[in-house]
Amino acid sequence: MRVLIVEDEPNLGQQLKNTLEGAGYAIDLATDGEEGLYLGQSETYDAVVLDLGLPEIDGLTVLDRWRKEGKTMPVLVLTARDSWSDKVAGLDAGADDYVAKPFQTEELIARLRALIRRASGNASSELTAGDVRLDTRSGKVTRGGDPVKLTAQEYKLLSYLLHHKGKVVSRTELIEHIYDQDFDRDSNTIEVFVTRIRKKLGQDVITTIRGLGYSLEDPDA
Repeated sequence: MRVLIVEDEPNLGQQLKNTLEGAGYAIDLATDGEEGLYLGQSETYDAVVLDLGLPEIDGLTVLDRWRKEGKTMPVLVLTARDSWSDKVAGLDAGADDYVAKPFQTEELIARLRALIRRASGNASSELTAGDVRLDTRSGKVTRGGDPVKLTAQEYKLLSYLLHHKGKVVSRTELIEHIYDQDFDRDSNTIEVFVTRIRKKLGQDVITTIRGLGYSLEDPDA
């Protein structure tokens, strides 16, 4: 899953980036509203963490412009602890949730996971397809109850397909959502990761739809 962080405080921005990358997300970091607005317009994200007090263009204006342009990615806004008016304004502008500063990173990650799940139609923190289970809280994957060890990129790819179970996902879409902006995006690596996942979870887990991409479904679907 690919997340955009728009935060002008250097230490907090880097801390959030490192923490979310450690939790398995591909992260792009913008340090002002102008850069954040541009990235949200030009790149594809599964969610955004948006500070409201930004230089150049404030966070509310950024959010309002995204929504008016039809951008529907979930947005989690960061607000000052005592500023209830910012919370109301953020939600009215199209935010999906908020966290007040200072906050515990565990809470932010949990809220982010919930936003991404709901956006893809998944209410539970556990994603399943047949006997394959992925726990988004712990990052653990099992098949038939047995733990399966995946690399970070394999986990990201499997997680994205499970979030979009039953849909055909193109290579381009996978590349856009599992790599950050600076990564050298080579579509051939997707085939490598799919092959590795099949070796670990079974050949029938991911179906190749020739000319279109990949699909992951329940066996009895």
